[in-house]
Parts: sequence; C-alpha cells; structure tokens
Amino acid sequence: MHKLYYGPGACSFVPHAALEAIKAATGDDFETQVVRLHKNEQAAPEFLALNPNGQVPVLVVDGKPLTQIVAICDYLDRRYPQMGLMPLDPWQRAEAMSLLAWMNNSVHPTFTHVFMPQKFSDNSEAQAALKRFNVGAYRKLLERIQGMIMLADPWLFGEKLSFLDIYAVVLFRWGGLAGIDPDTLSGYKAFVDRVAAVPAVAAALAREGAPLDMYRKAA
Repeated sequence: MHKLYYGPGACSFVPHAALEAIKAATGDDFETQVVRLHKNEQAAPEFLALNPNGQVPVLVVDGKPLTQIVAICDYLDRRYPQMGLMPLDPWQRAEAMSLLAWMNNSVHPTFTHVFMPQKFSDNSEAQAALKRFNVGAYRKLLERIQGMIMLADPWLFGEKLSFLDIYAVVLFRWGGLAGIDPDTLSGYKAFVDRVAAVPAVAAALAREGAPLDMYRKAA
C-alpha cells in the first residue's frame, strides 16, 4: 500500500488527488499522513529521515520513500498506465512531462518568492521587493496557464484528467494567497471549478480542508 505524506494546500495535493482517482478506479487504497507545514513538522527528525530536504510530498512504497513531485507523478503514471494520468503516446507524454516540470521548477518557485521571501534574503526591504516583483511575475505565469486552458478539450491533455489539471488547481489557489483576484482570471477559475467537481479531486480537497478561494486583498 502507498502512504502519502502531504501538507494541506501544498503541491502534495497533486499526488493526493491522483491517489484518490486511482483508488476509485482500481480499488487500490492508500494511507495518508498530514505534515503541518505551518507548525514546521517537516523539520522533525522522523520526517527528515524520510526526506532530508524537509519537503512534501513523500510517497512511501513498500517501506521506501520517494520524493520530488515529478518523480512521484512519473511513478504513479507508470504503475497505473490505464489511468491516463499522463498521455500514453510517447511524444504527448514528453510534452506533458515538460509542462509538469515547468509548473514545478518555474511557476511553483515564483510563488515561493511571494509566500516565503525570507528564504531568499534576511533583509526586510529585499524581502518586500522580492514579494512585490514576484506577484507580478506569478500573475503572468497564471495568465499563460489560462491561455493553455482555453485550448483544453476537455482537459489539458485530452479526454482524461491528468496531473497537469490537478497542479493547475494548486497554482490557481496560490494566486489568491498572493493577492491575485481569481475573478480576474475567469477562464482559469471556471476550469478549476470543473476539476474540483471531479469526485476524486473533491475527496482530496475535503480531506485537506482546502478551500478553492484563497483570495485576500493585498494590504
């Protein structure tokens, strides 16, 4: 059985929702362990023994921990190819993997500069500048994703819900935390509502207690 260590509202939601979809389709159950990031539980010795980077997600398979969201998604896709969590066609799969990597190594870190600027400077003025600059950069990235969504039919990579659609939900929610009004990205918002209505995604959202609308006006 798989065991997922996740942080509510974090990018670990991507494999969390995927595992719910796998369970619904195959009956293969999974365990979960919440890691409360706001309480710094990711720095506990027992968690660092699983992932020395102190990050979620961690997927434990037969007692062995797997870290990094791209690797976890790749494993789940190869373990359950019938799910279509990534395209089966080699070229389309490569395109999907490219987009997944971009979401993880470009869009995600941009938000980190907004949400945790203290990771990149111990100077309060520099932190404020980092946050201000990266809110604008993050919005442009969300607009780029919205452009992709406008071509979705019905999902980003065709007929089956994929990791990319789920990651798009996470990134959109974070936009609200960055002070980006979701109503200004109406096409993206409508897509997120559709993804969230998928029963497996809804189940993961309910377990995490993660509202879709995280918008708060910037002070």
